[in-house]
Amino acid sequence: MSRRPSDGSVIVIGAGIIGIACAHYLARAGRQVTVLDQGTIAGACSHGNCGHIIPSHVLPLNTPAALKTGILSLFNPAAPFRVKPQLRPSFNYWMMQFARRCTRGHMLQSAAHLKSILDSSFKEFEKLFGEGALDCDWRKSGLLYAFKSKRSFDEFAKTDTMLTRHFGVTAARIEGDALAVFDPALKPDLAGGFFYEQDALTRPDQLASAWVRQIREDGVEFVEHCEVQTLEKESGKIKNVTTSKGVYSADGIVLAAGAFSGAFAKELECSIPILPGKGYSLTVPRPEQCPRTSVIMPERNVAITPFSNGLRFGSMMEFVGFDDSIPKARMRQLKESGMAFLCAPPADGDKEEWFGWRPMTWDSLPIIGRAPKLKNVLIATGHGMLGLMLAPATGRLIAEMLEDRPRHIPDAPFSPARFNNKLI
Repeated sequence: MSRRPSDGSVIVIGAGIIGIACAHYLARAGRQVTVLDQGTIAGACSHGNCGHIIPSHVLPLNTPAALKTGILSLFNPAAPFRVKPQLRPSFNYWMMQFARRCTRGHMLQSAAHLKSILDSSFKEFEKLFGEGALDCDWRKSGLLYAFKSKRSFDEFAKTDTMLTRHFGVTAARIEGDALAVFDPALKPDLAGGFFYEQDALTRPDQLASAWVRQIREDGVEFVEHCEVQTLEKESGKIKNVTTSKGVYSADGIVLAAGAFSGAFAKELECSIPILPGKGYSLTVPRPEQCPRTSVIMPERNVAITPFSNGLRFGSMMEFVGFDDSIPKARMRQLKESGMAFLCAPPADGDKEEWFGWRPMTWDSLPIIGRAPKLKNVLIATGHGMLGLMLAPATGRLIAEMLEDRPRHIPDAPFSPARFNNKLI
C-alpha cells in the first residue's frame, strides 16, 4: 500500500494520548491526519495510569531528595523508586544528567515551566469537557495528600509553603481527626492531609476512546499494528514513512511514540534522550466505602483513584529497561500500601493488573518542538508521568508550530534543541 500526501496532510507516529491530542488540534486546524501505531490505540501508558488531571503537580522528578532515593534503591528491589544498574553507556550518561539536575535551583526552574503547560492543559480540558462530547468519568473533585506519621505530615507542610510562595499553588491543611470527617473512607489514625481542591480526575481509557471517536468524525484515520520501519529523507525533509502496512507520505510528521521515541533519534538526526520509567497499576471493584477523590500517599509512593466503576492503585518508578513482567510482589505492594490508608477492602470481582513505560527525560520536561535538522518533523514526547495531564497543551502547541502561529505559552523550554544533539 502507498499513501500519497494531500495538501496539509500530517502523519502522527504514536496513538497514545499525546498522539491523539496532536491529531485533535491538527484536524481542527484543517489538516488531514493519519495516526500510525505499532500496537493499539492508547494501549500503553495511556490506558492504565491513575487518571490525574492535577495542575498542582508542578514539581519535577528531579528534586534534591530524588538523588538520595535513587542511590538507596540500588540496595532495595522493593523500593517504589528503583534504579537497576546497567552497563549501557547511554543509560549511565542519562542518569548522570538526571543527577546533575537534582538541585533546588533546577527544581524551581523546571517547576515554573511545568506550571505554565499544566495550567494551559487544564484550561484546554475544561473546554473539551465543556463541549460535552467526551464521556469519561471527568470530575473536578480535588486531590488529597494523606500521611500516617506526624513527621511526614509536617515535612510536607514545608513543600506546600514553597508551592504557595513560588507558584501560588495552595492546599487546605486537614489535621488528624478532621481527615476522617473530610473523607470517612480513610482510616481514623492518620496524621493529616493536604487537599488541593482545584485538581480533577478522569478514567484514562474512557477518555482515549471517547476522544478517538470524536476526532474520527473529523476525518482522522488511525492505523493500528503498523510498525514504522524506515524514514526516507529528501532535501531536509521526511519524504516517506515505510511501515509494515505500506508506505505513507505527508507534508508533516509528528513523532509521539512515547517511551519508544528514542529509537528514532538517529534517523531524525537529533538527540531524543528518553528512558522508559516503568510504572504499575492495579484496578479493583469499588469498596463499599470508597474515597471521594484521588489520594496520594507520599510515604508509600502510591496513589489511589476512585472511578465510578472501580478503584485504581497506581505508582512506582522503575528504571529497569523495557522489562515487560508484572511481578506479583509489586501488585501486592500496591494494594497493601493503599489499604493501609483505607477502611474498607475492595469488593469481590475482576481485577486488572497493568504496567506501562513512561517516556522520561533527564530534566523532567517534555520534548515539544521541531526536529533541528528536518524541516517537516515535529517531536512530542518525554512527558514522563504527566502525559495525560499535558496532552491538550502539547497538541495545541504542535498545531501552532506546524501552522507557524503564535504560541499560547512559551515553548522554548521544551525544545528538542536543548539537548545539543547528543545522540543517545
